[in-house]
Amino acid sequence: MMLKNFLLFISLIFIFSCTTSVNETLYSISGITMGTTYSIKFITEKPINNNNIKAKIDTLLEHLNMQMSTYIPTSELSEFNNYKDTTWFSVSEELAFVIENALQVSKISKGKFDITIGPLVNLWGFGPGNIPLLIPSEKEIEKARKNIGYNKLSVRFSPPALKKANPKIYCDLSAIAKGYAVDLVSELLYSEGIKNYLVEIGGEVRSSGKKSGKSWRVGISAPNQTHTVQEVVYLTNLAMATSGSYWNYFEENGKRYSHTIDPHTGKPITHKLVSVSVVDSACMMADALATAIDVMGPKEGLEFAKRYNLSVYLIVKEKNTYKTIYTPQFSSLMKE
Repeated sequence: MMLKNFLLFISLIFIFSCTTSVNETLYSISGITMGTTYSIKFITEKPINNNNIKAKIDTLLEHLNMQMSTYIPTSELSEFNNYKDTTWFSVSEELAFVIENALQVSKISKGKFDITIGPLVNLWGFGPGNIPLLIPSEKEIEKARKNIGYNKLSVRFSPPALKKANPKIYCDLSAIAKGYAVDLVSELLYSEGIKNYLVEIGGEVRSSGKKSGKSWRVGISAPNQTHTVQEVVYLTNLAMATSGSYWNYFEENGKRYSHTIDPHTGKPITHKLVSVSVVDSACMMADALATAIDVMGPKEGLEFAKRYNLSVYLIVKEKNTYKTIYTPQFSSLMKE
């Protein structure tokens, strides 16, 4: 049996560049973090030590990885996942903050977003372990589902700690941590006196200010292998995250298995929604909400977006073509 694993393309969006005004200097910083890449562009009228800024960003991202990565055995999250007890486990305030926000999205999405889905992610071969040689059986899926559930996870802040109702709870923050990292880098730039920037990590972005007096232009990738642009979005002081199933999957006997797992079924999603982009003031929330809607599918996802007045853009497969659907809040971002 041959399994074909397509790694998620390093960026689900494309960032457009343009010239700056005479007195402005455009700086660019790039690197690798969280199993993907990051790209940062910022504009200032005064000279900036680019190497100094990059060093601070890399230190910040390394620290974040040591808190929230499931790929690093000694990270805070890995140690909590390996903690087979139901008493409070001390963590950093940052980790508690991210998990608290994740649980809020879980509640409003009625469990479609669930960071305790780790056992299922690993079972299907999309976690830090190896890809399984066989598709999981119904028995294996049901066994894993017994060990998930966001309502089995508790958070406190004084002092910050986590607690499992089931000692086998395993958390995976891959659908929210990149967004949080974008927010942290954005705050770092702002604290350095940089007010006009665009931060991108693994396709998730957050903007501040303007570029040559205009909004930052960001492109949503089309659902094909040519990496063309489906839609251009204009962002000012906003963040956008995209969740899609058309680049990260594996195939067996001609059947495609998405990397996005539905916690309610324990299996990869099978609906026709191939991409969802969410715009919010915080990238962390946009990241989590995009995943929640991706799991829901086009109909339920659109209803959810309208219920909570979200700025959402959907790409849905229809036979041999693709249809785009977006909320009124998103349509205002499709023009300068």
